[in-house]
Amino acid sequence: MTITDPLLKDREAAPLLGISVPTFWRRVADGTIPKPIKLGALSRWPQSEILEVIERAKAARHGAA
Repeated sequence: MTITDPLLKDREAAPLLGISVPTFWRRVADGTIPKPIKLGALSRWPQSEILEVIERAKAARHGAA
């Protein structure tokens, strides 16, 4: 079995976006970043969803120009 969409911790996902972990959680609260998948007490994000946040920001940047 291969994992094609790894699940990331908040401290792994935040650097992909160039933000701190507290800012990451603020963006989750305001809906900019999707809510996590809960595995018991653990919170994880599919890498594809974090990359989609980046793509949406890029698209918004080009749309605003």
